[in-house]
Amino acid sequence: MRIRHSLTEHWQAACAAALLAGPAALPRPVAAQPASAAQAAPVHAALSAEECVVWRRELSFARSVEAHDAAAFAAHVHPGAVFNAASAEPLRGRDAVLAAWAGLIDGKRTQLRWRPGTVNIGGDPNIAVSRGPYMLEGDGRDGTKRRSVGFFHSVWVREPGGSEWRILFDRPDGVPSSVDSEAQARRFMAAESPPECPLK
Repeated sequence: MRIRHSLTEHWQAACAAALLAGPAALPRPVAAQPASAAQAAPVHAALSAEECVVWRRELSFARSVEAHDAAAFAAHVHPGAVFNAASAEPLRGRDAVLAAWAGLIDGKRTQLRWRPGTVNIGGDPNIAVSRGPYMLEGDGRDGTKRRSVGFFHSVWVREPGGSEWRILFDRPDGVPSSVDSEAQARRFMAAESPPECPLK
């Protein structure tokens, strides 16, 4: 999944190739922990009220893909968004992102889920950084399900004095790991994302 470093069509193609190749194609350091380690009670940093607004906006963005709702997905994306950011193959603009993500949004061949983990807002109250876990599932050449997990990194912005946060930059963060089962992937997701924003 990390091969082309993108949650775009480039990233989707790489993910599909990795899923088809099977577990040996991806490193396994993150999600191949024993179940007991993944089930340990996580400690999540408490966020400010405004950071929680962004946290919930990230969750809403993720749910737009799970609901296969392209219009809702588009409403979260800044018109000048750059996905596959900080790479040799950035995807520039909302229309390009929508076109590249069409297969992920319809979910017919590959299913993507992610959740917010933590959010930070610095000196500028209109810029936020979000990071959290994702899981990707698709069919291998033998018809069996292939799964991998990893982290994303995104930057959200809003107009000064505005209330609507939109994603401006997005990319996977770090190297993904293959997992053997949906249960293992879900344990990873649960360990890396709280069920609700941990408000201060």
